[in-house]
Amino acid sequence: MGSTETKTTEQIVDITPRAAREIRKVMSENDIPEAHGLRIGVKGGGCSGLSYVLGFEEQPRETDTVFQREGLTVYVDPKSLPHLDGTTLDFAGGLDGRGFVFNNPNAKKTCGCGQSFCG
Repeated sequence: MGSTETKTTEQIVDITPRAAREIRKVMSENDIPEAHGLRIGVKGGGCSGLSYVLGFEEQPRETDTVFQREGLTVYVDPKSLPHLDGTTLDFAGGLDGRGFVFNNPNAKKTCGCGQSFCG
């Protein structure tokens, strides 16, 4: 796990109950089996330099960190770990829009869309 060896999985990413309900809803609407894991990661790009990635995969990759949150299996690749450490994934459904929200203490700058950040 590289630089995260002293971290517990509780310190990586948290998922709120509201976000977990929405993830299960997306899985159900798209016929994604419950056994699939939720991939959370970051990739280069977006307004601020890095953007978040959410998806579903049948199996983790060999180098993934795998943990459970709110009854969901979560996969995070080693390059994304430092950027996501301490992040909370939530879901907002207010007047200003609906969608997943990343509350990331590592983000030094975020863009208006909330989907990209500078670490």
